[in-house]
Amino acid sequence: MPTLDVVVSCPVNRTFKVEQVAGMFDVPLEEKVREEFSVELPGPRENWEIGCIVGPSGSGKSTIARAAFSKNLFTAGEWPADKSVLDGFGDLSIKQITQVLTAVGFSSPPSWVKPYGVLSNGERFRCDLARALLCGPELVVYDEFTSVVDRTVAKIGSAAVAKAIRKKRVKRRFVAVTCHYDVVEWLQPDWVLDMASRRLARGRLQRPQIEIEVAPVHRSAWVLFRRHHYLSGSLNVSAHCFAAFWGDVPVGFSAWMALGGGNPGSKGRSLMQREHRTVVLPDYQGLGIGTRLSDFCASIFTGAGYRAYSTTGHPAMIQYRWRSPNWRKYRLGMTACRPEQENIYRAANSAAGRLTGGFKYVGPAMAAARAREFLRKDAQVFVKRDSVQAVEAAVKRYPGATAALIGRLTGTTTSSVRNALEELVAAGDVVRAGRGGGRDPLAFYPAAGPESRKTPQPAQDCATATPTGR
Repeated sequence: MPTLDVVVSCPVNRTFKVEQVAGMFDVPLEEKVREEFSVELPGPRENWEIGCIVGPSGSGKSTIARAAFSKNLFTAGEWPADKSVLDGFGDLSIKQITQVLTAVGFSSPPSWVKPYGVLSNGERFRCDLARALLCGPELVVYDEFTSVVDRTVAKIGSAAVAKAIRKKRVKRRFVAVTCHYDVVEWLQPDWVLDMASRRLARGRLQRPQIEIEVAPVHRSAWVLFRRHHYLSGSLNVSAHCFAAFWGDVPVGFSAWMALGGGNPGSKGRSLMQREHRTVVLPDYQGLGIGTRLSDFCASIFTGAGYRAYSTTGHPAMIQYRWRSPNWRKYRLGMTACRPEQENIYRAANSAAGRLTGGFKYVGPAMAAARAREFLRKDAQVFVKRDSVQAVEAAVKRYPGATAALIGRLTGTTTSSVRNALEELVAAGDVVRAGRGGGRDPLAFYPAAGPESRKTPQPAQDCATATPTGR
């Protein structure tokens, strides 16, 4: 292994303030500040794909990277302010651009058409990463890797780029230069130079296990995902919906609906289910969560006695299913429509005019008893209805109010208010307490602990507020 020796120095201007600090903190002053680094790096003929230089700030990471890889350092250039990120890759084909954007975990076409300046930090990071891998030299050295994004995006982005390089979707070697040790195991480099100890270590670390849980959810959860889907943001009201959770965080959504009508378990049900919408939040793209979620949902319906189908126009999903033994292609090509149907297709925002692939799920089916249990589970409600949110806001503003008073304040019938209050109590967002007397003896308070009920606002004071509606 070759040794790299680097000496850096800078002149010291002995001003009055510099002399003061030197005297106060016993700092030795010389004409120049000098520091030497001696580290080992992989040899030029060694076979590796991903490397990492890591260490605390000021440990010499960038100095070593510049000395060893000066011609390969990636410098983030300017992006067009008034054009989409797709126009920031020069003359490369749209196929090349979208493949690499997808490979680094940025697979949201609705965001591809936006300018770089309006994207989130995580999306910008992945755009810069895609440009480095697509437009850079055969060896890309990326300084300040993951420094401007939150740690979840950093870890998943690291895993995405590692996956893209290992699977040869991007034919580049990559060196990450970072002060964040938490991304090393997600990047799984072939070698790591730790500047804290100035030691070179070889061998890939084991990436942390990613455990995703799937549960049926109410279609109201779609509001968290709809703007990230590559098609219309609409969702069929009869769709059977599932969400993928990473811990307590919802990261993916998949909706399925019957072909020919009928819901799971109903009489006259269709024996075919088709995938209606599947999407993963941008910060969690690039790890295969969407494809695994899709496969999992298909296995549920197959285990319950259905045939599961999917038609998709997303290039990454088509490529995955083309290779996967769990899916069998029955159609691939441009979807056409008859001239007399053109307006109907446009109004429905259909797949007409796009390359789509139709696939049937032929993979392993979930055990029948477990599949039926999944389809019978109560769907979790993610987002409260507007009427429930209005009732909750009234309780927070007027703690101690009754259902009848809340109905007058919100312009809602008392029975509807009681139903909303039952949902809020069951969710633990509102508590109720007896008041005694009257036709409505229960008062409701925000569930903020006993303190919220020490000095409740009297009901007669609430009644002085100007009611809306009834």
